[in-house]
Amino acid sequence: MIDPSWIAALGVILFGIGLLGTFYHKNAIVVLMCIELMLNAANLNFVAAASHYGDVDGWVFTAIAIAIAAAEVAIGLAILLSLYSTQGTISLDAARELSN
Repeated sequence: MIDPSWIAALGVILFGIGLLGTFYHKNAIVVLMCIELMLNAANLNFVAAASHYGDVDGWVFTAIAIAIAAAEVAIGLAILLSLYSTQGTISLDAARELSN
């Protein structure tokens, strides 16, 4: 069996990749995918902690986070479709213009 500290380290690395992706990309789809990567990295750390401590709470938190991720994707895609219908692009620079 894999040591939970290695799994937690992988979760931290994946979270860092997702965080860098949200800071450096302008495309809204890529940013949404990076946010999902960060959420899944947190889920991986919940599962690693549950495996390390032999508790079920990490699995419960992961199940709740997956349900929240599904709702987040649905709302995010609806916002992107609305942005595309009004601006003709999904660039985040165009989203800044909506607030003015």
